[in-house]
Amino acid sequence: MSTSYSNLSSNDSNPRRCAACKYLRRRCAEDCILSPYFPASLPQRFACVHKIFGASNVTRMLQQLPVDQRAQAADAIASEAYWRVQDPVYGSVGVINLLQQEIYMNQRELARTQAQIAMYTAQQQPTEVTNFGPQQDSVTLERTFLEFNHFPNLF
Repeated sequence: MSTSYSNLSSNDSNPRRCAACKYLRRRCAEDCILSPYFPASLPQRFACVHKIFGASNVTRMLQQLPVDQRAQAADAIASEAYWRVQDPVYGSVGVINLLQQEIYMNQRELARTQAQIAMYTAQQQPTEVTNFGPQQDSVTLERTFLEFNHFPNLF
């Protein structure tokens, strides 16, 4: 048993192949450009990248970049490939759109809550200006609400 294991190790120049070389069923050279960015522990990452972009295209893209930018590019490629597999039509743009809609809805809710707080605060304040009469006081409340209503399309 141990002899077959040692034979397997000696036949393989690099027993720790990267995910790309394992997926492509080839030997992983010491200078493999994909190995730093697609480790063997993350095989699904390369599977998505290969399905969307292809190994040769990714290799070519990474070779054209300076070494210090390759890790960031590989992360961006892997991220786009993952979202493109999840949503073939929109990819990461669909996720960005959903997040922008969520931000918009939260901004609306925040503006609405701030307006309600302003109304409540204005109603709870003792009316120190009693010489204006009740008619002027309701006008002041309406004006306060209108001043806080600086998001007219959001309500």
